[in-house]
Amino acid sequence: MPRILGVDPGEKYIGVAISDPTGALARPLVVLRHRSRREDADAIAQLARTYRVAAVVVGQATDAQGRPTTLQARRAANLARALQGRLGIPVILWDESFTTQDARRIWNLLGKRRRHKTRPDAAAAALLLQSFLDAQAARPFLKPA
Repeated sequence: MPRILGVDPGEKYIGVAISDPTGALARPLVVLRHRSRREDADAIAQLARTYRVAAVVVGQATDAQGRPTTLQARRAANLARALQGRLGIPVILWDESFTTQDARRIWNLLGKRRRHKTRPDAAAAALLLQSFLDAQAARPFLKPA
């Protein structure tokens, strides 16, 4: 299975993660500073082309019924549409509820906050992407090429 890119959009930063070539494991890739939807989509699309990914998974917070919950969730949907317009591959919205909080909790437990200048946003994207990859393994959404 080709690589998949995971995107965790935030108000200030966008975490990006990538799967391994087997599509089994996600790892943090980079943190982008949020600029505008157009610039964000351009930067993410460039990463997708550079890493030759087969799909992009964009995190979107949802409620218990699977509906977008906040303004930030609607922004994620708009970013996904902008990416779809730039890429000829699937762009999938995926529930990212609590991934940022989970990543920050892990980040703090590891003591990363004090020793590193990097941010937990890419780790949140990796948690989001791993959730998608695990679901994909159990019940494929994407068909192998």
